[in-house]
Amino acid sequence: MKKSPKIALIGNPNAGKSSLFNSLTGLRQKTGNFPGVTMDKLIGKWKLEKGDDASILDLPGIYSIYPKSVDEQVVINILANPEHPDYPDLAIVVADASNLKRNLLLFSQVRDLGIPTVLALNMIDVAESQGIVINSVKLARELNVEVAEVNAKKGIGLNGLRLSVNKTLESGFNSNDSLPMDYSAEMVEEVKEKYGDTDDYHALLWLSEHDNLAQFTTQQRVGFDKIQEKYNWNTQHAQSKETMARYAQLSEIVDNCLHEMPVEEEPVNTWTDKLDKVFLHRFWGYFIFLGILFIMFQAIFTWATYPSDLIDTGIAHLNDYLKTNLPPTKLTDLLTDGLIAGIGGVLVFIPQIAFLFLFISMLEETGYMSRVMFIMDKLMRRFGLNGKSVVPLISGVACAVPAIMSTRSIGSWKDRLITIMVTPLMSCSARLPIYTVLIALVVPEKSTLFGVFNLQGVALFAMYLLGFFMALLSAWVMKIIMKVREKSYFIMELPSYKSPKFSHVLLTILNSTKAFVFEAGKIIVAISIVLWVLASYGPGDSMQRVEIQVKTQNPTLSGIELTNKISSQKLENSYAGYFGKLIEPAIKPLGYDWKIGIALITSFAAREVFVGTMSTIYSLGGEANEQNSTVMKRMRAEINPATGKPMYDMALGFSLMIFYAFAMQCMSTLAVTYRETKSWKYPTIQFVYMTALAYISAFVVYQLLK
Repeated sequence: MKKSPKIALIGNPNAGKSSLFNSLTGLRQKTGNFPGVTMDKLIGKWKLEKGDDASILDLPGIYSIYPKSVDEQVVINILANPEHPDYPDLAIVVADASNLKRNLLLFSQVRDLGIPTVLALNMIDVAESQGIVINSVKLARELNVEVAEVNAKKGIGLNGLRLSVNKTLESGFNSNDSLPMDYSAEMVEEVKEKYGDTDDYHALLWLSEHDNLAQFTTQQRVGFDKIQEKYNWNTQHAQSKETMARYAQLSEIVDNCLHEMPVEEEPVNTWTDKLDKVFLHRFWGYFIFLGILFIMFQAIFTWATYPSDLIDTGIAHLNDYLKTNLPPTKLTDLLTDGLIAGIGGVLVFIPQIAFLFLFISMLEETGYMSRVMFIMDKLMRRFGLNGKSVVPLISGVACAVPAIMSTRSIGSWKDRLITIMVTPLMSCSARLPIYTVLIALVVPEKSTLFGVFNLQGVALFAMYLLGFFMALLSAWVMKIIMKVREKSYFIMELPSYKSPKFSHVLLTILNSTKAFVFEAGKIIVAISIVLWVLASYGPGDSMQRVEIQVKTQNPTLSGIELTNKISSQKLENSYAGYFGKLIEPAIKPLGYDWKIGIALITSFAAREVFVGTMSTIYSLGGEANEQNSTVMKRMRAEINPATGKPMYDMALGFSLMIFYAFAMQCMSTLAVTYRETKSWKYPTIQFVYMTALAYISAFVVYQLLK
């Protein structure tokens, strides 16, 4: 059986790698992790020939093979180790045609590592709009590799790229004859003799970067240090000389293959220039960004309401149908009140998650997200954060786990640590289901501001802003505590504005929604079933005694009223009820009862579990038998026994939202904080300070509003 070739997509940041990956693989992609590293990798399938699929790996963006950040080290650990499971049979180096010389530096290094390489010239249209014309046939001849012109956004040139890849796989050509720098042949031979037979450039890479390469042991790294000392090898000096030599070589090639059309005396203002005058304005830039966020959350709340209500009502109808047509056994109760209630708690929030990622993807595809990072840089510095901290903070609106991993691009350890510690305060998509339920319960469903904006959408927007400002405030406090004095710089390339490719947007929505359903969903459903068991059984014969006691004390009750009274008392005397009552004294100052206490505890596995937990609790202990009763209706009908008024009033609703906005209730986030900091000290501090902040803030809000 013919082995499926492994192809790596390599390139500078913003060169269009991810767009090309989406165009090549479409829906045939999956997310995994690099071996030994908690960093997502995207793998897809691309049909090369009839019946022959290639495995495509999208690697993080890098500028050269000498890493300056943790995510760049991931790439080099693959390229430097031919035994690595992700080591490619072929590399497609994606280059920005409008900045060819700089992009070719990485290409020349990858090619000289002996990896069969194809050069994909992307953004040809952008280069031509700048008066740059590239003779790709001549460039292929000069570089002695296959060159393909592509437009990754529009999916143009993929057949030409496929032909280039097939030719290179057949020929196996990988490198030029000589490396463009001086080195000691004796030194390289000693490296090969001690650490494995390889080509010269791999040996030099091992010698320079052995401290960053996972393939070598501590003892081997000491051996490399001795070789460096023996031959007086200065890594920084050698890398600098190599880069200068490569640029000199590449400059000559680019001059021969690139023609710049005469430019008019008056510079032409492109659409990107005109838009940047508005979006990067020192005042209006912030105002526009807040306006976009405001509209985004208005749309999420308004548009998602209809499909969410349909799903919620459909689950309620399904439960009613099953309860009516199945025998009244514990198995039926498990199916309806445990499994289906849990699944409903997942499915009902798919529309909100989908709309959230629709907007995030659109902002990234158009190039606006990079502008947000740029204009927010000045603000970030005042709070002790690096300009690059904007990336994880914005990513935290989707999920804190990849957001924390994206801090690897921050060079300063202190800046990176502060960013890691405050990123979970950004309201992630896991909080969205909780906000939408509680806002719908306590905020009136009416329009404000001349009937244009929905009041519930305004409340949702305010919750996201609150998370952002609390993250900044916490960062400022940590800056004072840690006494950060070192200066850092934020350098990034602003891509030109582009119209989004909707197939890529839909792919992002699909992948993100699948991750929510299958990752968070598994936790929610599992906890819902466990919770059903804890809420359906109690110690000894307490449940049977409760039923007899209720009937004795309420001789006039019958039918549905008696059933509901028994269900409520059984829940209170179940294992879950005892557990909730155990913590009730601690949470009573926040306005919470023992039922909410159960939801708080289960939410520490994952915040989204709150809704599934409430659905299970109220289907077992409230008006569970009401026809078409949804979790929203059950929570709205809940009465506070102390006041005789609705349980979920303004004070309780906002107290709960504030608690969930600030509390650290995500085991995955704590795990990734440990992995990124290599210490339990920081996730422990993170858990303690966020939980304390949540408790105190919720207490203050409840006491002020009650």
